[in-house]
Amino acid sequence: MSDPTAERIQSEITENPVMLYMKGNAMFPQCGFSARVVQILTHMGVPFKTANVLEDAALRDGIKTFSNWPTIPQLYVKGEFVGGCDIITEMFQSGELASMLDEKGIAHEASA
Repeated sequence: MSDPTAERIQSEITENPVMLYMKGNAMFPQCGFSARVVQILTHMGVPFKTANVLEDAALRDGIKTFSNWPTIPQLYVKGEFVGGCDIITEMFQSGELASMLDEKGIAHEASA
């Protein structure tokens, strides 16, 4: 694989147990969907790293190709693509997100 963007993504999702590709950053999300995923992860006390796709056109296109998923944000846990805003929201509401984090050994606060 000689695609530097794909190599960057693979490196980031390998090195960071919870990696969120989003518009903006955790302190200043620049779209409502990205803000929602940040809100969920923050509420759950999950440590995560972000990459702002608005700062890098190659990353913005590359992440969609890498995951074969057309929208942003995109959440990866332990190198595995989990989904976008709607999927993360549904998983959070059903308790499935907390269960998945437990299974993968990711620290988080219990959801009430």
